[in-house]
Amino acid sequence: MNNEYGNIKVTDETIAICAAKVALETQGVFSLASAITDTISENILRKSPEARGVKIYQNEDKIVIDLSVIINYGVKIPSVAWNIQENVKREVEAMTGLEVNFVNIYVQGIHFDDN
Repeated sequence: MNNEYGNIKVTDETIAICAAKVALETQGVFSLASAITDTISENILRKSPEARGVKIYQNEDKIVIDLSVIINYGVKIPSVAWNIQENVKREVEAMTGLEVNFVNIYVQGIHFDDN
C-alpha cells in the first residue's frame, strides 16, 4: 500500500499469524495441521510456529489464504469450514486493509475426544 508518507508492507507471516489465531477461535476447530514443509520452515527459516498450517499468497492488494485444519469429531465440517472462511476474511481485511480474495480450507483430520 502506498500513501503520501511512503509504503506499507504487511508481511505474509503477520497475515498468517492473524489468520491462524482467528481460525483457532472458530468453534469446531481443534488445531491447525502442519505439513513437513512447516517443520522445515521453522527450523531453517525461523518461521513462527503460530503460522503453522497457514500459507499466504499476496498479489498487489489481494490475498489468498490456505488453512489446513483438524476438526473436532461430531461437528458439521462444511459449517465449520464456512465459519472459518468468514471469520478469517473479515479479520484479515479489518487488520490489514487488504482485500482477501479466497480463504481455502483443507480439512486434514478429525480429532476424537480422549474419553
